[in-house]
Amino acid sequence: MTSRLAARMSRVKPSAIRELLRLGADPSVISFGGGYPDASLFPIAGLDEVFRKTLAENGQEALQYTVSNGMALLRRQIAERMTRDGVPCTTDEVLILQGGQQGLDLVAKMLVDKDDIIVVEDPTFLGALIAFNPCEPRYVTVGMDEDGMDVEALDAALKANPGAKFIYTVPDFHNPTGVTMSLARRKRLVEIANAHDIIILEDSPYREIRFEGERIPPIKSFDTEGRVIYLGSFSKILAPGLRLGWAVASTDLIEQLGLLKLAADTQTSTLNMAVASRFLADYDIDAHIATIRTAYRHKKNLMLDTIRQSFPQEIACTDASGGLFTWLTFPEGFDTAAFMLDHALPEARVAYVPGATFFALDQRPNHARMSYSTQTDERLVAGISALGNVLKARMGSRLRS
Repeated sequence: MTSRLAARMSRVKPSAIRELLRLGADPSVISFGGGYPDASLFPIAGLDEVFRKTLAENGQEALQYTVSNGMALLRRQIAERMTRDGVPCTTDEVLILQGGQQGLDLVAKMLVDKDDIIVVEDPTFLGALIAFNPCEPRYVTVGMDEDGMDVEALDAALKANPGAKFIYTVPDFHNPTGVTMSLARRKRLVEIANAHDIIILEDSPYREIRFEGERIPPIKSFDTEGRVIYLGSFSKILAPGLRLGWAVASTDLIEQLGLLKLAADTQTSTLNMAVASRFLADYDIDAHIATIRTAYRHKKNLMLDTIRQSFPQEIACTDASGGLFTWLTFPEGFDTAAFMLDHALPEARVAYVPGATFFALDQRPNHARMSYSTQTDERLVAGISALGNVLKARMGSRLRS
């Protein structure tokens, strides 16, 4: 029956990450692959109390349908948090999502027809490419450095590709590289978008997990023309199982996204929205976030220290000031996917995410993404040390082959 599938399904393929990491599902394998938060940090006691109170006191409402754009109280609470973060907005400018990932899907559906151009960072978040691909876009890529997207290269790319539909960026603790876009580049990005009359999709699920350095305002805070769509998420600061994210945008864009959400799933879970709203009201989520930041700062430093002690010196890694990831760069000619299959998994019992599929066009195999968020200290050190031993033993021959 596959002959009856729509043409767009040719762009919907199993994730290379999923296929590779399936091999690391064995509990004896130490995985640095998934971008999961540390489950030991979930506020389970608080959520347990909130679920009980919500069902006991407001169970009929919490288990009923509600408006498709999300409960008004939760939207107001998010608007207040966004305003404190430098993005003044109203309840009507907030849409509740089934996680930030749904925002990627809805924005692409709203803006992109077949062969339209999306401008993305090089590399970019693989989950975004997965969300965009069913709309059958073409991609234009813009390089990055330690300050994020090269915005002057972006300007040149937009001049060469007039009519591009939107710019996609992960400015805070980028997935996969971990870098953060500088203040100057955020301001310049908005100037360039204004000049080219193009929308910016600012995807920032890691924003509140800054554990070093000065906070930089969101790109949306510099938006004077209503062209920035901001995506946020509770997945990294509360619990991903709640599947709660949000979009902030001008009311006309939020209305269109809301119509697409209505068509997709009617609404986000009323119960989960009620629980998140009550948690925000009854608990100090900022104190909880501070605990998360401290834990991830420790994990990041432990991973990087162990990498520097254990890996060959030819391998570079980014030192993120927040988020969940470091990005490894190996010498040219090294294939991290082949190495993981041939050596890292069978010999070190370690998994990571090979970097090639984070590149929308020209895939470069000499990179890998590693997450420091989920493993205990002991398993983190053991896994990185074992991988380092295998790299030292095998990397020279791999490069010569």
